[in-house]
Amino acid sequence: MGYFPAMHRVVALVRPVQSTFELGCAVEVFGTRRAGLPQYYEFEVCAETPGPVATTGGYTITVSRDLSALESADTVIIPGWVPVEAPLPERVRDALLRAHARGARLVTICSGVFALARTGLLDGRSATTHPARAEQLRREFPRVRVEPDRLYVDHGDVATSAGAGAGIDLCLHLVRKDHGAAYAALLARHMVMPPHREGAQARHVPSPTAGEPLDDLVAWVDERLGTPLSVDDLAAQLGVSPRTLARRFADQLGTSPGAWLLSRRVAAARTLLEETDLPVEAIAARVGLGSAVNLRRRFRAQLGTTPGAYRQAFRVRDTPSRAATGRPRAGGTRALSLPDPPASP
Repeated sequence: MGYFPAMHRVVALVRPVQSTFELGCAVEVFGTRRAGLPQYYEFEVCAETPGPVATTGGYTITVSRDLSALESADTVIIPGWVPVEAPLPERVRDALLRAHARGARLVTICSGVFALARTGLLDGRSATTHPARAEQLRREFPRVRVEPDRLYVDHGDVATSAGAGAGIDLCLHLVRKDHGAAYAALLARHMVMPPHREGAQARHVPSPTAGEPLDDLVAWVDERLGTPLSVDDLAAQLGVSPRTLARRFADQLGTSPGAWLLSRRVAAARTLLEETDLPVEAIAARVGLGSAVNLRRRFRAQLGTTPGAYRQAFRVRDTPSRAATGRPRAGGTRALSLPDPPASP
């Protein structure tokens, strides 16, 4: 019998005039039931004053729950705050602070960061928002370190995203943290979305001609993760200098080639831990991290956990892996079996 984690309660806090797209991002990731996909989240919407709430789409939604819904939320999402100059009502501020104090995760999409900033919880921390509002956020909240080139910023207890599209990236990132890369990737496939984009990735969309060489490089690197690779090797594969490669990575992905390569190795290790019974030492060799000691060190630095703890939490039972050669894992009372998605999303 498989192990199924307790339902995680997500509550979206809305206000008039509510952005339909920002709210839709949260609904799609946390509140939409899909055939063949396990449901690990309960989703609800609340408002300071229950009743009809006007939206940016020109129609009205009816919200039945008041701020008491936040008292049992595991994650609170603020899907936009329009106009951004609107004050944060004292009752709403107190409810958010109480939720945070008891351990709820507070998440904002796009302009929702302005509401969160008014709680004081972002003071001394980094945050992001839509590029058109970044300077205003910096000006109104000088104690917040605004990072305008981030897709999202996650501190664990609070998280912020850039534009509405980046809100989906952040929500999928949170699913990945909660339930592992395999489940997040499966959900993304149902949504016909890329499974994972790093928060540090640059927000602007590169031109097609600029993006294609790096797309080719991703496939080339993934086929060779088990071999020694250097930044010089990556540059040589593209026929450019290491300096030019670094500039392209900074412009298109918002990171360095070395950091990107390491993230690919760790991501591959996560997949092998979820989908195979290979020993940690063998996984480290397969993804080019050399030794179990190095893999554990990288896991601790990037994920705050160990490979063993990650495998125990996110092991996928009876899922064939292209990289696996060992036998299926015996027992598996904590294993999570994920079915294939239906043909249409």
